Amino acid sequence: MTTPMPSRPVVLCLSGHDPSGGAGLQADIEALLAQGCHAAPTVTALTVQDTVDVSDFRVLDREWVLAQARKVIADLPIAAVKLGMLGSVEMVETVLELMQQLPGVPLVCDPVLRAGGGGSLGKDDVGYALRERLFPIAAIATPNLPEARILAELPEGSAEECAERLLPHIGHLLITGGHGDESEVHNRLYCADGSHHDFTCQRLPGNYHGSGCTLASALAGRLALGEGLVSAVRSALDYTWRTLRDAEQPGHGQYVPRRLPLDAC
Repeated sequence: MTTPMPSRPVVLCLSGHDPSGGAGLQADIEALLAQGCHAAPTVTALTVQDTVDVSDFRVLDREWVLAQARKVIADLPIAAVKLGMLGSVEMVETVLELMQQLPGVPLVCDPVLRAGGGGSLGKDDVGYALRERLFPIAAIATPNLPEARILAELPEGSAEECAERLLPHIGHLLITGGHGDESEVHNRLYCADGSHHDFTCQRLPGNYHGSGCTLASALAGRLALGEGLVSAVRSALDYTWRTLRDAEQPGHGQYVPRRLPLDAC
């Protein structure tokens, strides 16, 4: 009789569906596979989008989301949870309800508020609900600078100013760079204990669809594998940079990260 393979760590993903395959749950699944994890994708929202921008979205009924996630939680040992697009305050409350069933499980919050093309992926009050309700139970949040400004309610704030406003709500905050014109991308990890870690990487040409989903999912995967938080951030950033370096342009818009090696596609 053959010995069964050891189970891969399971990451519960609560994210939206992107029909272009560049972001959302497909990005989560591919990035987690690359870390050696199993993705359990729970759909929170449906979107109408391509690699250029998003034109519409619909948040699913909370009972459907609860039913999906509860089935998974009852069946699989959840090692981490990754949040992507929630889209409504009701969905924020849904996540809070689910996390009560997962005490001690690390939660990675990717506060998806805008698509790469600029289109909205949530109502105006979602950012406030994320900050006030979900940040306190999350291990880390991974906003880019425009998202951090929305969350901190500082339209022109620097990364440092946004972190100062947000850290009372969360223990670790990774504000990603790449939205200015600097020659190097600076990704800054701020911790509630006052420590600060700066990760720099070469700036790549082009615009990318799904880079934030890729990073947050890879980070959740590293945490699910038991890696320490600072090391997991570094591993996830390195992996994400490689996916952008090898990105392709399948449509008329942004580049899509290549999250899996060619021999795995």
